[in-house]
Amino acid sequence: MDATLIAVAGFWGAATGLLLPRAAYRFSVEPEEPWRDACPAGHALTGRGRGWIGPAVCARCAVPVRPGGTAPGPGAEAGAEPGPEAAGPEPGPEAAPAGAEPGPSGVVPAGRPRYAPGVLAPAVTVLVCALLAWAVGPRPELAVWLAATPVAVLLCVVDRRVHRLPDALTLPLAAAVTLLLGGAALLPGHTGSWSTALLGGVALGGFYFLLFLINPDGMGFGDVKLALALGVALGWYGWAVLCTGGFAGFLFGAVYGLGLLLLRRAGRKTGIPFGPFMIAGALLGLVLGGLSA
Repeated sequence: MDATLIAVAGFWGAATGLLLPRAAYRFSVEPEEPWRDACPAGHALTGRGRGWIGPAVCARCAVPVRPGGTAPGPGAEAGAEPGPEAAGPEPGPEAAPAGAEPGPSGVVPAGRPRYAPGVLAPAVTVLVCALLAWAVGPRPELAVWLAATPVAVLLCVVDRRVHRLPDALTLPLAAAVTLLLGGAALLPGHTGSWSTALLGGVALGGFYFLLFLINPDGMGFGDVKLALALGVALGWYGWAVLCTGGFAGFLFGAVYGLGLLLLRRAGRKTGIPFGPFMIAGALLGLVLGGLSA
């Protein structure tokens, strides 16, 4: 049964993880900027979910792309050389097809170039879902963790790219985890406490809010909103798990920051995306909570 459950969870992770790259691309913008609605070449993103769901591949970009990511505009024909008047702004780092190699002429071969990585996020989603299924087993709360995992991975990707945790993801995540755990608490076989989960969300969210008030430059308000969801999830298994998962997030972030300092790739005031470390700490807490429940 455990092997079957792990396999089903892994399949869920694969199915949902493959839908993340395009959403990650669209959400990865600076604050105050609208969500992306076109590929780097300017072609409108359409399809399922109003263009939000699907791989990070544009079917209309089957044209040569020069090294560095220069791609013809929406009206350009395949193989046509752009004139001086067609020169656009400097291409972004995501405009080049992933893994493409330039040919002898210096032009990347024609194909359907990716405008965002499409492998790592799905792979991580599969691994996390399988790990949670192994630790938690066939308990009602597992469905909640599996439902939240794709959103958590998406938040990690966006925060790593642009140091931002969008409200469009963090707030619905907090509401969904709270409501779904409330439903899980009504089912037989659960091993957590919904009331403690609610208090955990208030406690961890309040702690991050205090840190934000003390040092707004060091702690973003998006981290505070993410802490609400993570606090509810960790609090489900009790205060010990909440403290463990919360502390682990700070520990992971500190180790990463120290590593950057030792490698001289960052200074003492260099900002790092903290959301992935918060989520990694929460994952550790949930695994420990599931194994000990």
